Amino acid sequence: MDRTRQVRLAKDAMDRDWADPGLDLDTVAAHAGYSRYHFLRAFKEAYGETPGRYLTHRRIERAEDLLRTANLSVTEICHLVGFSSVGTFSARFKAWTGLTPSEYRTKHVGRGAALIPGCYAMLWAGGFRTGPGAGPDSRKESNSGEAG
Repeated sequence: MDRTRQVRLAKDAMDRDWADPGLDLDTVAAHAGYSRYHFLRAFKEAYGETPGRYLTHRRIERAEDLLRTANLSVTEICHLVGFSSVGTFSARFKAWTGLTPSEYRTKHVGRGAALIPGCYAMLWAGGFRTGPGAGPDSRKESNSGEAG
């Protein structure tokens, strides 16, 4: 398999599993069949940014959608898009958009359809996560190993 295809497979995994808080650099690199450091270089060469920045941007874009359309708290949205720390989520959101999540919501709510009730948005996103060890495939609760 050529290098471009291997990196694309890993990017596809990030596009598909972006909300998984356990998605880290090692997991994504495994999709490409690379070590984490080789994958980091190959991904940046192919897409112009690190896998971590790409994944963060995907998560922030989804958070923007939820802040505009769903009646969920910032904390609920933070967890739905794959962050486990509200502080990290808020800092990265502000760095990307120039606004805190609350400021973003205030600025953009009311410009479209009525907000989707939070219970529907949570169920659509796969249900409610109740913490470590919950469910048959419990996931890591830390983003410390986020993809690059």
